[in-house]
Amino acid sequence: MNSNEEFMAKFILSGFSDEIDGDLRVQIRELKRIGISHMEMRFVYGKNSVDYSVADMKEIKKQLDDAGISVSAIGSPIGKIGITDSFGPHLDLFRHTLELARLLDTRYIRMFSFYIPKGENPDKYRDEVLERWKAFTSEARGAGVILAHENEKGIYGDTAERCLDIIKSMNTDYVRAVFDPANFIQCDVNTYPDAYHILKEHIAYMHIKDALTGSGRVVPAGMGDGRLFEILDDINRSTNDEMILSLEPHLGSFEGFDKLENAIDTSNLEESGPGKFEAAARALRNVLQKLGHGDI
Repeated sequence: MNSNEEFMAKFILSGFSDEIDGDLRVQIRELKRIGISHMEMRFVYGKNSVDYSVADMKEIKKQLDDAGISVSAIGSPIGKIGITDSFGPHLDLFRHTLELARLLDTRYIRMFSFYIPKGENPDKYRDEVLERWKAFTSEARGAGVILAHENEKGIYGDTAERCLDIIKSMNTDYVRAVFDPANFIQCDVNTYPDAYHILKEHIAYMHIKDALTGSGRVVPAGMGDGRLFEILDDINRSTNDEMILSLEPHLGSFEGFDKLENAIDTSNLEESGPGKFEAAARALRNVLQKLGHGDI
């Protein structure tokens, strides 16, 4: 094992700033206030970022440039439809998302691997999942972006083994993994060492979301069973490269939440907002401080 004197990852903080507020101006203001200069773009003014035209996204990009905020990834909904749903229009949306990624000057498009019909064996749909992902990789060839697959409850890639299956089957350096500890916890998957070591060499970046075993309730970083300290410690000891840590607090309801988490009743959730996002950032920074990253 290499010592921390030889290896120390360059952690970069980002996050789903739509959990701060639907208004982009508020998102920018609060990110700057808490010292975060990147965002993973998902909803802007309550509208999914991939649904914006190129012309409208140019205006959004100008606001971000003027504020010094970079887009770490497009938090797209690509692949977040049923595996039996029509694919043609979704592939068109992906082509548009590639255009937006170029415009936003981001390396990553966050993606999924399709909802499997409830109660059915995901392996039954493996060939169709891989066929659709081959279409994505074909369209993305030479685009200079990384297609970052996120583990998510209910989709084909809900376990580390099936996430790896997608990545290995695509056999290209621009298909990698977004590692989301809370999502694995909610699928009864052991995050560390099991899932982490299966996917370690393929992780593009991380979603910082912790959760409690059993209930699956999302909690701030380091307060759940996601083993975030151990995972970040291993990354810290293994590389000098950049690793984006994208906050996805899910500590309250926000505009668009019901579109993302259709299995969760949002009626009794308190509102999300700047305070909860800041609390999530503070919890992550506490973890990083223990790793010797006190200046992030």
